[in-house]
Amino acid sequence: MKQTECTTILVGKDATIDGSTMIARSEDGGRTIIPERFDVVMPEDQPKHYESVISHQKIDDEDLLPNPLRYTSAPDASGENGIWAAAGINSDNIAMTATETITTNSRIQGIDPLLKEGGLGEEDFVTLTLPYIHSAYEGVERVGYLLEKYGTYEMNGMAFSDKNEIWYLETIGGHHWAARRIPDNAYVIAPNRLNIDEFYFDDDDFASSKDLKDLIEEYHLNPDLEGYNLRHIFGSSTIKDAHYNNPRAWYIHNYFDPDFGGEPSDQDQPFICHANRKISIEDIKWAESSHYQDTPFDAYGDQGSAEQKKTFRPIGINRNFETHILQIRNDVPEKIAGVQWLAFGPNTFNSMVPFYTNITTTPASFQTGPKFDLNKIFWLNKLTAQLGDTNFRVYGELEADFEQKSLAQCHKIQHETDKEVEKYSGDELQDELNEANQKMADTVYNNTVELLGNMVNEGHGLMTLKYDLLD
Repeated sequence: MKQTECTTILVGKDATIDGSTMIARSEDGGRTIIPERFDVVMPEDQPKHYESVISHQKIDDEDLLPNPLRYTSAPDASGENGIWAAAGINSDNIAMTATETITTNSRIQGIDPLLKEGGLGEEDFVTLTLPYIHSAYEGVERVGYLLEKYGTYEMNGMAFSDKNEIWYLETIGGHHWAARRIPDNAYVIAPNRLNIDEFYFDDDDFASSKDLKDLIEEYHLNPDLEGYNLRHIFGSSTIKDAHYNNPRAWYIHNYFDPDFGGEPSDQDQPFICHANRKISIEDIKWAESSHYQDTPFDAYGDQGSAEQKKTFRPIGINRNFETHILQIRNDVPEKIAGVQWLAFGPNTFNSMVPFYTNITTTPASFQTGPKFDLNKIFWLNKLTAQLGDTNFRVYGELEADFEQKSLAQCHKIQHETDKEVEKYSGDELQDELNEANQKMADTVYNNTVELLGNMVNEGHGLMTLKYDLLD
């Protein structure tokens, strides 16, 4: 079981509308539905011994450090294939999302192959990293250490953030890695390819395994005449990239900056980009829900041919199972700075909830079980998306109204809570934040039920199986 179709978006604090750092990712899967849940992991519940389910890699007990931090996560509901914690924010307001499945090439695989036995993978990284880090850069150091010691059997990208910085790391081969700090005034869109391009080994905004530069030189891996472009050196530039990966980046680049231009299949779209405006939570949610609207490639649109509608893989898709925006705010006290915006199911028919992360429990409707249950919003969102997909022209406007209403109500609850909890601390504060989270979860759940009812009412007269004396 592999989450293979994610899309990562990173936005530095000077590029966001409110001065927060934001790291986001849609956690997508394959044809089989993978139910996701929302948890908070208390220090006493952090594993004291650890073995990967998929690879059976055992972690030395000394690498499970003492005094782990509390953290939120969005794990797989069943746990059958491991934890897959996906994303969260710890009690020091450090955020992590992992992982974005990325590409590789035969040159690096011939030197440092992915492990065939043992090693770490997507199921492991958040659990083994997030409770032990106190800054975004410590996340880079921790994952770098784990990769060099235990190795990996897959290629992955991941991001870390605190209130000041965002770092993005990509694994390279079985034991190597590279990372770079995202400029404060920039954003990144990272689909399923190796994304880091320009790289400077002598710059403090870049980091890598110590021998990476020597490895490039020793094995003649650099195809460029000058400089280092890691996408050229370690990544791919295939027909699949041109149809599966690059168009997603191209579409969002043009959304954030209409002057970006280019073609959907362009292989050398830049990693670091700048928008023509400040980026909001709503912008990121729209991007993670997008399906090439107003182009011939929109599966729901009326501009293109049947072939064009299937040409490129969209970001919003039936295989979105969980999507998050991890926000560390700079305009509120640290005790309420961490917010995990969370949505389950296909992004074209859901709404995000801004959960405070200084909490001790999560709302019951977000504690998904593996079996179909309409009391859980994961399954409710799957139902509305599948009904909505039957006639997007009819149901799309209902969804747009639902999402605006839900986000507005959650923003209002959040603004009120931010002001009300100034006098609280410790357990009292966490009780208040637990209550606010419950209120927002209930609001969005009830709005989703209302959306489903409106869809049923609208769709009643559109059924094929009908007969009327006036027909």
